[in-house]
Amino acid sequence: MGADTVSSTTIVIDLGLDRGEPETYESPSRSTLPVWLAPVVVGLLVLISSVGSAAPPPPALSPLLSLHVGPADSFALTDHQELLAQTLGTVTAYDLTTGEQRWVADQERPTYRLRTAAGLVLMRPWTYGPGQPSTTALSLATGVPQWRHEGTVTSLPGSDTLLAVSTVRSGGTNRRIQGPVEALDPRTGAARWRIDVPTTAVLLGVPGPNDAGVRLMLLHDDRTAAVHDLATGRLITETRLPPANYGPENPAVSGGLVLLRHLGRYGAEVTAYDPATLRTVWNRPAGRAYEVRACGRVACLVGPDGVRGIDPADGSVRWLNPRWRSIETRGAMLLAYGTSAGAANPAGIVDPATGRVLLDLGGWRPVGGTGGDHLLVTREVDAGARTMVAVAGPGMTGPQPLADLPPGTGDCQAAPNRLVCRSTSGDLTVWAYRKKD
Repeated sequence: MGADTVSSTTIVIDLGLDRGEPETYESPSRSTLPVWLAPVVVGLLVLISSVGSAAPPPPALSPLLSLHVGPADSFALTDHQELLAQTLGTVTAYDLTTGEQRWVADQERPTYRLRTAAGLVLMRPWTYGPGQPSTTALSLATGVPQWRHEGTVTSLPGSDTLLAVSTVRSGGTNRRIQGPVEALDPRTGAARWRIDVPTTAVLLGVPGPNDAGVRLMLLHDDRTAAVHDLATGRLITETRLPPANYGPENPAVSGGLVLLRHLGRYGAEVTAYDPATLRTVWNRPAGRAYEVRACGRVACLVGPDGVRGIDPADGSVRWLNPRWRSIETRGAMLLAYGTSAGAANPAGIVDPATGRVLLDLGGWRPVGGTGGDHLLVTREVDAGARTMVAVAGPGMTGPQPLADLPPGTGDCQAAPNRLVCRSTSGDLTVWAYRKKD
């Protein structure tokens, strides 16, 4: 064929009806798609078909496990995504990820509290009358009994060291004790070291220097403060503190310092001490504050005139909110309470550095436990006929509703991606929840 020869192939250009194509037009019997475009069209059709036939996403709140327990039976959630549930004297461990049962352990008596520390389940049975309840230790991995101690066994936040103590009734985060303090070997329950405390003292954990771990502080009733090494019980330093109402929340540890509210020359004062040396870092008037609370990297003075955020470096006031009446730390989050609706209702998740509300929680109530970087909150709607559960956390514009809880549901605890609640019928239900990205 010569260079000037013109092909007789007919070329059809589809302009569509909007451009005047006659309605009687019949498409040619052969495909007019270019060869290279056909695989692309087929791929798009397959993609559209697969998207249309994909399974719908799981519900935001779906039941994973249901157990029948008594109204007084205890349950606990561990840091390793496990559920410990008690029915009379039987303790059962479940994997919160799959809902599968891990082990079952039978005990002589029901326990009123389940705790975990150092890879153990620590159980204290119901007792009546004077005396200290004994503690039974089970392996958290297998449920096999390890040892029993004729006293109370506790641990300090941030440490797995087990301490056997004789407690004096008090509430709060600190413990008032009297008698020997013993550090126990978690494998055998044998005492590693012992400190004698002949009169009452307050026990709490304080930070060591340069992230050296937690240390033990004992505030004796003669106002002597003594700091001990947790590994050996060795006395590191001690000093005399001013007269104060030493109790469950006084002193407090915040911002790496020990903060004590005490009586000063002209009224109540707050003094900060270096936990490594017990030397005074700063002192300031407490005003009308009746409590010192930890607030992340700052300290908080709580009183009838509001909540003040205190810089732990020098004691200066960073922020003040006169409407708040309480403050609570939940993991890395700080919750403020005390709006016009009452002190029990949360005002919101706040920034501890500035006191600014990051997420308004008015009308919502936080669920116990934590979801990691967020909280679960509930709210009654329709005059209490329904209870809605939602996810709340920094960076959100508002709580993200998940679903309604069944009627009669209460006593809930949260874990990452899981919600465990007790019902009035005696069932313990584990729900899997899914928050929006």
